[in-house]
Formats: sequence, structure tokens, C-alpha cells
Amino acid sequence: MFCPRCQKPQDDGLEECVHCGVVFSRYRPRPRPEEREPSWLEERMFHIGPSGDRGLVAVRGAFLVLLGIVTLWVLLLPMQGPRLIGSFLHWIDLPFHEAGHVVFSPLGTFLQILGGTLGQLLVPLLVAGVFLKQDNPFGASAGAWWLGQSLMDCAPYIADARVRQLLLTTGETGQTDWEGHDWFQLLSRTGLLLHDVRIARLFWLAGAGLMLAALAWGGYIVWKQWGPGTGGTERAPS
Repeated sequence: MFCPRCQKPQDDGLEECVHCGVVFSRYRPRPRPEEREPSWLEERMFHIGPSGDRGLVAVRGAFLVLLGIVTLWVLLLPMQGPRLIGSFLHWIDLPFHEAGHVVFSPLGTFLQILGGTLGQLLVPLLVAGVFLKQDNPFGASAGAWWLGQSLMDCAPYIADARVRQLLLTTGETGQTDWEGHDWFQLLSRTGLLLHDVRIARLFWLAGAGLMLAALAWGGYIVWKQWGPGTGGTERAPS
């Protein structure tokens, strides 16, 4: 026979374990906690499919390292001033920003102005959502990283709302082209102009946190796919 608690072999007929001392007649095994079913979002975010070609996983890992380096570089740039919006990342966000003004223009002046910021935030959010829907959590993590970067990209212009010293797409500063400064317009209309730097800091912190969380998410996916097994729970494709 075996002890029900320590699982060590015993002689038949004993009343207590000679190893751990438990009395067999009084021993009550602890009930196993019920396993919680993962939510739909958890399944999508952490579903690890077949790792497939290790070369692809290695490329994903290298891409993640590159994103990590870019993240560190972005985090070291000052929130205020032209350096952050002078990076190549800003020029990736800019077309979606300008397109947002056009898309939201039928909804009134305020939403047309806000549409630029919405455009550059909704596109990476949509990218992340599409990848998530397609059971590609690594792609979704890259989309989430882009969303975080785009949030940080908004911060310098928000912080510039009162002083209006940064160059706009028109080639002028907000001092001469105040109508073209989105965040001067938005914060003036909402009575929040005095809080421009504080709001900018919230955008910066939210973006930085999201970028770091996206790196951790992508790193988890790569680590599980590189391992000897998928580590994920199989489920029927939707």
C-alpha cells in the first residue's frame, strides 16, 4: 500500500504512515480547486498554436529585439520638444493622422479636429484586433506596440498647446497658424488648456506602459513557440 499523503510505500495493516505520520483513518485529501475556463480574450491573447518553422520563430524573436531597442530609444527621448516627433516613427503615424481628419470631417468641427488623433490611434488598434481575430497573438502584440508608440507620439503636440512652438505640417508653428494646432483647439474648446502638459504626460505614460506590455506579450509568445511543445490549449478554430 501507499500513503495517501506522501505517496511512499507502506506495509499492509498499518494505521499511520511511518514516514509522514498521518493517520490513515483521519486523512482527508484536499479538494482540487476547479480550473477556471479561460475567457474568449484570454484564449485569443495567449493561444499558442503549432510553432511550425523555427526559422519563423527566430525571425519573430529578432523583430522583438529590434522593437525593444526602438522602445528604449523612444523612452530616452524628452516628452516635450521636437525630438520625439522628428523620428521616423512619427512619419509612419502622420498619414493616418491626416486621414483621420478627412474621415471624421462629416461629424462636425470638433470631431474633425480630434479625428487626426483618433485616426493614428484607431489604425494600430484595428491592426491588433485583426491579428487577434486570426489567432495570431504575436502580430496582435506588434499592433499593441504600435498603438503605444502612437500614444507617445501625441504627447509632444499636447504639451505644446499653450506655447505653440512646434512646427506643423503647414511648415508654420502654432503661433502663426493657431487654427492648425489640433490640441490648442481641442484643449481651448474644452477649457483644459492649462492642463496641457499633464494630459501629455498621461498619454506618454500610457503609451510607454503599453509598449512595454506589448514586448512582454510578444516575448511570451515567442518563448512558448520556441519551446519543445506549444504549451497552449488546443481549441477548435472559430
